[in-house]
Amino acid sequence: MINFSVTQNGEELLKEKYLWDEKTLTFLTEESNLVLNFSNINEVSFKTGNNCSFHTGKNCTFYTGWDCTFNTLSNCTFKTGRNCIFHTSWDCTFSTGGDCTFNTSRDCTFKTGSYCTFITSRDCTFKTGENCVIVRRDVFKVMKLKENQKIRLNEWTVKGYEVIR
Repeated sequence: MINFSVTQNGEELLKEKYLWDEKTLTFLTEESNLVLNFSNINEVSFKTGNNCSFHTGKNCTFYTGWDCTFNTLSNCTFKTGRNCIFHTSWDCTFSTGGDCTFNTSRDCTFKTGSYCTFITSRDCTFKTGENCVIVRRDVFKVMKLKENQKIRLNEWTVKGYEVIR
């Protein structure tokens, strides 16, 4: 049996309000305002409502509404609404709405709306809306992204990027 916790407004979420398939490691709910703690569990798929906070292992997939916070390990895929905060490890793919903040490691792909901030390392790919910036930790550089321009950051300690067509 896999141990995890899900609370809503500080109370344990009733089992009738979600589906958990232990065989496929899938958690499904339409509920919002959740705190999901799957911190020692890898390869889980989530589908939730809005305003959720996730603590997971690696290789997880998320389909959520807006205003969510994610603390994950590596190899995660996210498809979310707006106003999300991501703290992840490497090799993640993000497809989000606007107003998101990303604090990630290397090898991430971002496709977002407007007004996003990226704090990243090397080898990341971006296609964003307007008013997005990258804070590049390894070369201590801040870059403003052009709307709808797809770029890939240069390798470790090499400033700049290349435009991808």
